[in-house]
Amino acid sequence: MSTVVRFSPELARWIGAELDRGRPPAELLATMAAERMDPRVANAIVSAFLEARRGARPLPTDSLVVDDALLEDSAPPRLPLGPRVHAFDRTIDVLARRTRPTLALLAGILNGDEARELIALARPRLRPSTVVDPKTGRDRVEPHRTSLGMFFRLGENDFVARLDRRVSALMHRPVENGEGFQVLYYPTGALNAPHFDFLVPSNEANRASIARSGQRVSTLLVYLNDVEAGGETLFPKLDWAVVPKLGHGTYFEYTNARGELDDASLHAGNPVLAGEKWVLTKWMRERRFVAAGEAGAEGVSYR
Repeated sequence: MSTVVRFSPELARWIGAELDRGRPPAELLATMAAERMDPRVANAIVSAFLEARRGARPLPTDSLVVDDALLEDSAPPRLPLGPRVHAFDRTIDVLARRTRPTLALLAGILNGDEARELIALARPRLRPSTVVDPKTGRDRVEPHRTSLGMFFRLGENDFVARLDRRVSALMHRPVENGEGFQVLYYPTGALNAPHFDFLVPSNEANRASIARSGQRVSTLLVYLNDVEAGGETLFPKLDWAVVPKLGHGTYFEYTNARGELDDASLHAGNPVLAGEKWVLTKWMRERRFVAAGEAGAEGVSYR
């Protein structure tokens, strides 16, 4: 079976021009995913242009015929299958799952004492959360991101190192592939607008980070307290929201084995309507995480 994939002549001209400039195909796919194009379709289109340049097929202009198998993503999720996942020093229950993107609700990642210790360690180090300017790569404070945050260094003390091992086993990635934990604090009224966690290579900082460590591939959010009202983690393209509950976590993937990015991983933090919200974040990379200047956690903070 096959499918006719149609696209605009403007997109065709853009792909041709960017390839002429020498941009890597992976960068084109990241940009197309950020523009909410299905990553499987984007990959088929870019692959067709590359094949045309090698003389293997005519240059497409506004459509192409694609084998349906190429539009399927059969690669298994990184999160192990089954109702429970053994993660270093404890077993974590899987409460719910979905695919495309791989997404799971997990229970018992942290206990109350661990959550309170993380909050106590993080509180004196909180600073206004920033986003990265997509053109310049510089951090900036924006009104659509009203949390406070801080980063732990990877394995910065015995307690953090133990959690690094637990979370890395849960996410099925080496400890060294993880960025340092980020703790975020949302007072009443604070929110985080819809965003992606993967790095769009639209600025030199992101391109350099991808070159050092590879793309981000998965995220784990662990809630450090029960929120009185609001503060849900919302996936607007999936019509799915997670209510924060102490020790529970939301896990999701957005990069498959072929390096394709999934824009269905778009997510947001709903406003905290009453009380406060504390959350722990872990991002995993394709390779060992190497921060700019080896100076701790990466400056990209789209949480």
